[in-house]
Amino acid sequence: MSSTPATVRRISPILPTARQALIVTVFTLLLSWLLHLFSGTAYPAVFGRIGFLGAALLLAYSAAGALRPRWLSLSAARVTAVVLTAPLAALFLLLATRPGQYATPMAKTADIIGHVIMVVLAIIFGLLFSLLAMRSERRERERADRLQIELTQNTLERQLLDARLRLLQAQIEPHFLFNTLANVEALVASGSPDAGPVLRQLIAYLRAAMPRLTDEAATLGQELQLVRAYLELMQMRMPDRLQFDVASIPQAATLRFPPMALLTLVENAVRHGIDPGVDGGRIDVGAALDAASGTACVWVSDTGVGMAETAQPGTGLQNVRSRLRAVYGVGARLELHEVAPHGVRAELHFNFTGDIV
Repeated sequence: MSSTPATVRRISPILPTARQALIVTVFTLLLSWLLHLFSGTAYPAVFGRIGFLGAALLLAYSAAGALRPRWLSLSAARVTAVVLTAPLAALFLLLATRPGQYATPMAKTADIIGHVIMVVLAIIFGLLFSLLAMRSERRERERADRLQIELTQNTLERQLLDARLRLLQAQIEPHFLFNTLANVEALVASGSPDAGPVLRQLIAYLRAAMPRLTDEAATLGQELQLVRAYLELMQMRMPDRLQFDVASIPQAATLRFPPMALLTLVENAVRHGIDPGVDGGRIDVGAALDAASGTACVWVSDTGVGMAETAQPGTGLQNVRSRLRAVYGVGARLELHEVAPHGVRAELHFNFTGDIV
């Protein structure tokens, strides 16, 4: 039986880091030089003593973080280790430099003073560097915690965005399918000899289109292909009343784009612009992408009956606007413009920097 602890204990490495070793080495060189100038002792001898003390304190500081008992805090363990190691290391150094004199290593007053000075220096600078090192480590931990929080927040925001997109896609799928079934009904009711080929083409189109309804990695290039296939079907249904052109845009092949958004605009152009008019009309689909500024404008323009003065944006257009903002942010927008002498131009404006699939 296992249990999950409420908090995760950070385990420090036993050996010091390269950065810590470098800082201690540089300081040892400088301190040894100062003591050499004041005492007149040879520099190698001073550096050897100070270097030994620095290495001993550094190892004690590092090991205390990994070997401390659970009831003792990390800071307390490191400070305690440094304070206890300083006199012990100084005593060991004194004994090591006085071979054969272990019984009376501090018989002379000068030896006692030198030992005390060495212990005091070791404790002072050991504590100083311990405090500086712990402060630096605390900042690093805080920075790592902030990055982790930001990563978690970004992940949650991404999951929320995906959930919103799936909800909007779920709303648009019935709308798309019902429109398609209405077109099938119109073909059958007209008794046209082309009804059979059109129906077979429509089935093939649906098989290709359905997987893209929930494709999170859809691109503008794929959307343009889908729009072209849809307009070809509509042209077979009303060959004398519909002309169209879908621009070929190489940059669109890798540009992230909300699936079915452009198709919804084209469906609206057919249903509300071309179908109601006796003479039909023309639909043009295109895009202008500026890689330098990262801005894009994708449009669907028709020469149908145009907008009625009392017309209000329907569910489809509201859905497109919401999905566009969900993918490209609040700056993305859908604009509707009248086309002279009659018709409508729907434009999608957004910034696509960093949205390449």
